[in-house]
Amino acid sequence: MSGVVTGCGVVSAAGDSVADVLTAIRAGAAVRADVRDRFAEPLPEVEAPAIADFDVRGLLGRKGTSFLDRATALAMVACGRALADGELTPDDDNRHRIGVVLGTTTGSLKSTMDFSRETLVQEKPYLVNPVLFPNTVMNCAAGQAAIRHGLRGVNATVAGGPLAFLYALRYALNAIRRGYADALLVGGVEEYTPNTAWAARLTDAGPAGEASAVYLLRRRGAEATGARAEVLSVATGFAPDDADAGLAGCARRALATAGVRAADVWALAGDDGDGLRDAVPATAERLPVRPALGDCQAAAGALAFGALLARYAEEPASAGRPALVTGRSRDGGVAAAVVRGWAGGGDDHR
Repeated sequence: MSGVVTGCGVVSAAGDSVADVLTAIRAGAAVRADVRDRFAEPLPEVEAPAIADFDVRGLLGRKGTSFLDRATALAMVACGRALADGELTPDDDNRHRIGVVLGTTTGSLKSTMDFSRETLVQEKPYLVNPVLFPNTVMNCAAGQAAIRHGLRGVNATVAGGPLAFLYALRYALNAIRRGYADALLVGGVEEYTPNTAWAARLTDAGPAGEASAVYLLRRRGAEATGARAEVLSVATGFAPDDADAGLAGCARRALATAGVRAADVWALAGDDGDGLRDAVPATAERLPVRPALGDCQAAAGALAFGALLARYAEEPASAGRPALVTGRSRDGGVAAAVVRGWAGGGDDHR
């Protein structure tokens, strides 16, 4: 069983729509914002592909937002936008069948490290502020998003770094296939903080980026109108010795499951295009995320998916043609999703 995407919500350094993401990817140059005065801690760079003007209180109000970490706030905003864009209003009749599945790397790295530091520097008996603890759990963003929007269905967090969105997508498809949910908000979120900036710098993955992109995935046939794309299949694998071959094999399995010929793939979204040169046509359009939006980790796949939706929207002739979203981690993890979009795939959803 496939899933149908009927709404999307995006918060990114490039802008708040999938069209903005596609425009940035096409430009090829890194999106930059001045971050030098954003934190008290030193940063490895004065500019980064971070979101310039994100006002959590302006977007979510003052109530309940004082102690939100940035990743949770970004996810809550993107989830709300996806619900509104998909014209799905949770109520007492359907809220138990609507859920959230979010991809993450470690949750909020800053929240976890700050809390851990407090346990070391505070006076015994460790006078750590307990209100800081909820942000340290990995499923904070998914849980808070569900509470915010009144959703009582499946709620899950899937950790996988650059593969997290594709893992979440597979999880959501399985949940819908097995009848556990009728609609799920599926996406990835990553925040820019001094902690993520230095982590990216010290691992040569930088510059660190940030974004949250969430999509409303519904059971096929449950969507009324406004279907933008269909997720046909997702495959995952592990190939630490030869990631290129592993990713190519993963893509072939996803295509076979979807009943799609490799020769028919017209676009490839993700940062792994070179590794698939023997698996998909050389003429397939490449949409890499990292050069424009930095190392967005768990949000990278979600941004790539959004770029595809925007690409379908601007070219009616591409309607119905299959495309791939791919991801690869440093330890050899690989994943690929087969998508089929339509001309209504994306627009400005602010």
